[in-house]
This record gives sequence, structure tokens and C-alpha cells, in this order.
Amino acid sequence: MEWRVVKNRVIGGAVGLIVVAVLLAAGYTYGALNWVYSSGERVGYVQKLSKKGWVIKTWEGELTMAPIPGAIPEKFFFTVRDEAVAQQINQGLGKRMSLSYEQHKGVPTALFGETEFFVVKAKPLE
Repeated sequence: MEWRVVKNRVIGGAVGLIVVAVLLAAGYTYGALNWVYSSGERVGYVQKLSKKGWVIKTWEGELTMAPIPGAIPEKFFFTVRDEAVAQQINQGLGKRMSLSYEQHKGVPTALFGETEFFVVKAKPLE
């Protein structure tokens, strides 16, 4: 076999492996972002909401929940990808709010959000 043919096969095989690896990674990321592990609702006071990210900007927030008055509050860290939901939360800062979330386990990087809890709906409580 001629050296040129061997070289072309090796390069073709390497390119094929790279393409397969990229497709597998893209498929895994798509699945992690679209498959919901759990969903629920948390009620408390939004303490912080800020837009962060190097490439993909997401809203990152913190909700404090106190089970009974005077107890040490628990913090719930969350990510918001929808601009309309982020604006609803911004309007309710400092007020008691209910946040509906979806948990996405296994999202491969912080590129899509710093937490695995993605808020999909927010409503102020009176």
C-alpha cells in the first residue's frame, strides 16, 4: 500500500472520530437542556438577580426561604434563561414571590447557567 493512501485513511478516520464526538456532545447537551429531571415551586423573597455569562448571558438569582418567622433562611440559587420571566422577577424584587422551576441534571458546562434549577414562571404573592 502506498504511503499517501495510508495517510489519507488515517486523516479520514481521525476526522470521522472528531465529527462523531462533536455530534455525541451536542446530542448530550441538547438532551440535558430539554429533559426535565424534576419540577416544582419555591416561595420566598428574591434577594439578588443579575445577568451573567461570557458567551451566553443568563440571569442568576437567589431566593431566601424562611419556613417560620425568626428561623435561619434557606437560600435557593436559580437560573433564568427567559428574558420575560427575568423582568417579572425584577419587578417583584423585595416582595414575596412564587418561582416555578425545572431541574436539569447533567448540563455539561456553566455556559448555559450556573445552576441546574431553571425558573420558568414567576408570580408575586400578596
